[in-house]
This record gives sequence, C-alpha cells and structure tokens, in this order.
Amino acid sequence: MIMGLSMTTTSTLFYIAFLTIAAFHNCFYDGSSNIVCFETERQALLNFKHDLKDLSNRLSSWTGQECCQWAGVVLDNLTGHVHEIHLCNPYGNYGTRGEYETYLRNMLGGKINPSLLDLKHLHYLDLSCNDFGNHIPNFIGSIGSLRYLNLSYAGFSGIIPHQLGNLSMLRYLGLCSVFDVYGELELRDDNLQWLPGLIS
Repeated sequence: MIMGLSMTTTSTLFYIAFLTIAAFHNCFYDGSSNIVCFETERQALLNFKHDLKDLSNRLSSWTGQECCQWAGVVLDNLTGHVHEIHLCNPYGNYGTRGEYETYLRNMLGGKINPSLLDLKHLHYLDLSCNDFGNHIPNFIGSIGSLRYLNLSYAGFSGIIPHQLGNLSMLRYLGLCSVFDVYGELELRDDNLQWLPGLIS
C-alpha cells in the first residue's frame, strides 16, 4: 500500500494507471516515442472512409497520421498493424421515437471499399446496425485474416455470397437480417454449401 492512502484509494489508482497504460498500448511507437501507423494501412482506411456516407460525422477523428486515435480503429499492441474495426451503430438499442431517430441519424451508408483487402492483419470487422443498402461485397470473403465478422442489420440484401466460405479462420459470423415488404428476409441463401468452409 502507498503510504498515507487507503487500500481502496490505492486500488483505484492502480486501476486508473492500468487503463492509461492499456490505452497507450493501442498505439505502436518508434524509437523516438512517435506514434506509427503503417502508411498503406492508413491509406486503406482513408479510402474506406471516402466511400462511406457519414451524416453524423462519426468518423471525424479519421484524420492525420495517428490511426490508433481514430474512432473504431484498434491497432495491435506490438506490431502496430490494424487488427480491429468497430463501426457498429452505437445507438442500435432504441425504444422511443427519439432514440430511433438518433439511431437513423447515426447510420453509416455508402459503399464498402475493397481497400479493406489491404488490411492484411484485420481480425475483427463490425459494420452492424448501419444501412449500406446493397449486396454484401464478394471481396469480403478474401479478407482471410478475419476471425469476427458482423454484418447484421446493416442494410445488406440479396444472396449471401458463397465467398464467405473462404474465411477459414472465422469464429463469429453475424448475418441477421430484417424482412422486406413481401415478408422475405432481405439477406437469403438457398444453398448453404459454403458453410463447411468455416472450419473454425
């Protein structure tokens, strides 16, 4: 125990120190303590952002060189590579009309840019509860490093691409959908022969 402080206060200080260190370790530093973001990955993220519709400006932090400080982006503690992208709508749980309107305002839309393929170490991709209003891009099945993929309630429609069966490292796949005006699921697949490819 630190002299003059109670056990509770000491525990709290250590906890705060731990969180501070953990936050800094989301960044990768070079020898001069500057934050490093791989230029190819930074550019890939900017290209991805360019094709998104972001009416609520959720991605306003996606500027400059310090990718680890961008909202929803997590870098590996040791290598500095982009490991995770968390872009789930933060207002996905709504009850009142006002909350629903907030949910709608915070939806991302637009096109999913294939620049994601340049993120060779991407393990986690969450685009749920947005409104991309199109088919799931086939190229997502080529992001071979993915272990978590959540495309639930993201406005995708049509046939689920069989290329998702190539994601052999995948451990979680979210494809929940809503019903269209005809009472059919917007996302569908009459042939699930690609599922055995998800061996993890």
